[in-house]
Amino acid sequence: MENNYQYLDPEYKYTNKKGLLHNLANIVDERILIAFESLKVSKRVEELYENPLKIKNSSSLLDIHRYLYKDVYIWAGQVRTVNISKDGKPFFDGERFPLGFQYIDSLLVEFREIKTNNKKEISQKLAEILDNINYLHPFREGNGRTQREFLRLLSLEKGLVLNLNPPDNSSVYNRYMKGTIESDKSILFELIFELIQ
Repeated sequence: MENNYQYLDPEYKYTNKKGLLHNLANIVDERILIAFESLKVSKRVEELYENPLKIKNSSSLLDIHRYLYKDVYIWAGQVRTVNISKDGKPFFDGERFPLGFQYIDSLLVEFREIKTNNKKEISQKLAEILDNINYLHPFREGNGRTQREFLRLLSLEKGLVLNLNPPDNSSVYNRYMKGTIESDKSILFELIFELIQ
């Protein structure tokens, strides 16, 4: 699935003029940066499996992003200051982030009211939370990995396991991408309901 993101960043806050993200390792080759980021973030994800963060509220998205990307980007854990669109569809306007985070908080309150044995309702609410966090798209890079970890940690609150990033499973990845890109909560619900245990 192709990534057709557009960024409004005329001051090059996040990238050089060739589009390469500024990074803490001063890597200037995109392929090497991708490999470096993958290696560092994968290590941090493993650490979170061993020592999960507690989800307090929507600001925990910032905590997760900071933890995952702190070895790669100086802006890890900070909301983006540029606007992003994909295939001509804009994500949430950064100037309105406080309102967006407040809405995520209201969804978290509803999630926490669901009984732990109601897997269907839990999956529906997680799909709604994922859809809204994806639309919020609070970071310049790393939104997908951060939101998948956020949902995994929320599932743990209910005594459940959810892995939206199983290794070498293109079906899960493609359905996840289709559901998030098309903002299709039914696809996201079916995927989460199938995977959550």
